Amino acid sequence: MANTAQARKRVRQSVVRRERNVALKSKLRTFVKNVVKAIDSGDKALAGKNYKVAIPIIDSSVSKGIIHKNKAARYKSRLNKQILELS
Repeated sequence: MANTAQARKRVRQSVVRRERNVALKSKLRTFVKNVVKAIDSGDKALAGKNYKVAIPIIDSSVSKGIIHKNKAARYKSRLNKQILELS
């Protein structure tokens, strides 16, 4: 239990930040999943379109501290490689 005013404020702040981070991470996963679904269906045009939409979301997740920059680079690299491998 938070006993000081500072501790109570930190609890309030951490709740708000956690909710924001969960929402942003969910948004990231949704956009990545849209690209993966298009790749699985074999639709190269849709996959490329979804990939172009997902890139700014991935990059903004890095700048907001949701994921590490190397993880973002790995996401982008792997998705792009899969799109290019589609015939």
